[in-house]
Amino acid sequence: MVEKGNSFASTEAYIATFPPEIQRLLQDVRETIRSVAPEAKEKISYQMPTFELHGNLVHFAAFKNHIGFYPGADGIAAFKDELSAYKGAKGSVQFPLDKPLPRELIGRITAYRVSRNKARADAKRGKKA
Repeated sequence: MVEKGNSFASTEAYIATFPPEIQRLLQDVRETIRSVAPEAKEKISYQMPTFELHGNLVHFAAFKNHIGFYPGADGIAAFKDELSAYKGAKGSVQFPLDKPLPRELIGRITAYRVSRNKARADAKRGKKA
């Protein structure tokens, strides 16, 4: 549970602030993202673990009752039907701590974001050429 003013040097430092059972869930999210976006770089942005590939790819964070996953508005819209079982907002979804983590869905959303970010980067390069 992130407190205002905390600044984390790394994803490891962020994850280490949680109890072991939450650390496992955060590591599961991290490994899932890494498996479909191995070329993405990790950083802390908005005080959350973030993967970056041609811009922000996805963020994730732990809260009292859920794991927040932030694939942006397009990532949420593209999986609207599958995400309808979860609380969320325009660019985020909440996976309850008392339910199994939908790793496969997280992986597919991340893969979608990878393709969108790469396409946008390719289009920018094409315009400049």
